[in-house]
Order: sequence, then structure tokens, then C-alpha cells
Amino acid sequence: MTSKENRVIICSPGMEYFGVSDLDNHNITSKSDPEKARLQHATLKTILLESGFEVNKIQELKNHPNSVFTRDASIVTPGGYIKLRMGLASRRGEESWMARHLESLGMKSLSSITGSGTVEGGDVILNGSIAFIGLSGRTNQEGVNQISAILNSMNFKVRSIAVPKTFLHLGGAMSVLSPDDVLCCQGIFPVDFFDGFNRVEVPRNNFVSGNVISLGNHEVIADQTNTSAINILTQNGYQIHSLDLSEFIKGTGGPSCLILPF
Repeated sequence: MTSKENRVIICSPGMEYFGVSDLDNHNITSKSDPEKARLQHATLKTILLESGFEVNKIQELKNHPNSVFTRDASIVTPGGYIKLRMGLASRRGEESWMARHLESLGMKSLSSITGSGTVEGGDVILNGSIAFIGLSGRTNQEGVNQISAILNSMNFKVRSIAVPKTFLHLGGAMSVLSPDDVLCCQGIFPVDFFDGFNRVEVPRNNFVSGNVISLGNHEVIADQTNTSAINILTQNGYQIHSLDLSEFIKGTGGPSCLILPF
């Protein structure tokens, strides 16, 4: 997301995110504080609105606490959306839920991940004609093969990489800053992986070290604990909106996990 002409889908935490009983099944490290989480999410929404984005707010999917992380169920391209198949079994069902919302907003269905393939949106990052794809604990090889073929047919040039186990998704290790710039963690990516782009490198401190939201015009949203990235981006001329997103870090999500740009 690199310009202020984008629209995003967000899902404010209601009851599902706080009512989870089996934390391991949903890959949530600890229960979030409802009042803090709602305030944090509202602050994120406010910054997006103030930055010129159209924000489409949807309701959680029943029995799906991770539905607040809207990034993962679909990939939206200029021509329409691709319906994914979640790698975490407890998240299955979010794909059709998100598809309904996208179609209600006028998005066209282009294709879908089928069979044994799994792909989550946090493992697919588009920038111009390039598609960065991560092979991770959530996106398997069959999923990589399927999504690569789909995107190749749409004239995207695919660059794929195995994601270290430190990270849930590729999006924890890299983010698009602009059409020409990427943020990435040190010691993970081959030298040629970002050919054609300027790299802003940050230390690999935790699972969201490379995870930010670009607002365009050298502005980004970052979690306030991601101090290395904040300092380095500031030194590179970026204006940082430093947010407390602690209640979503508990759900193993970073800033970009909370929005689906289209």
C-alpha cells in the first residue's frame, strides 16, 4: 500500500477476539484486554482516515477470533481478488466470509486456491509487477505453486523464498514502502531478491521486525516496540506513526495484518 488512493478493509475486535478459549488452536499467545484492543484499533482507523484512506469496517466472523487480521483471507489485485485457503485450520471459513465482503464492494473473483494448497495473505506481497511470495508454516509448497501460476497468468513476476520459522508470514520480514523501496530484515533475503528496489534494512529482532504499513509520501505506521525499524526509517526520512498494538501482537499479528488493502 503506497498511495493515498487506496481503500482498506478492517475488522474491529468485538466479542470473538476476546472470547477465545483454546489459545493454541488459534495461535494466540494470550488473551487481549478488550478496552485496550478496541482503543488501539480505533487509533489505527483514525490514522488511516486522516491519511486519506477509505476505510471499510466489517464485523468479526463468528467463532473466528483471528478474523480481525483481515490481510490473510484474500489477495486483491487491480483486476479483482483471489480467494485463498488458510493454513491454520481454525481460520478456515474466513475465505468465503471475506469474499462476500469484497464482492459487496464491487470486487471481481479471479481465482482461488484449491485442494491441499494453503496460502495466507501475509505471505503474498505485491509491488507493481512483482509478487513476493513466502513459503511458510501457513503457506505450503502446493500453495506457492498455485498462487505463483495464478499471478504469472496475470503478468506478475514471482519471487519466492522460504520464510524463517521466526516469522509467521513473509510480511513479518518485509514490507513495501513505496513503488521503489522495501523494508526488509537483515540476513534473510538473497542479494538479488529485491533487484530494482531500494532496500531499507533493519535488524531481525522479532516476528514483526519488518512489518509496517505504508501510508505513502514517506509516512508509515509501526508498532511502538519496533524501535529498530522506527529509528532506521526516521534516519531515512520517513515520518513514523508509532502505535501501541500490543493487544494484537498477542494474536501474533503486526500492523499490516490488520488491514486488507485494495
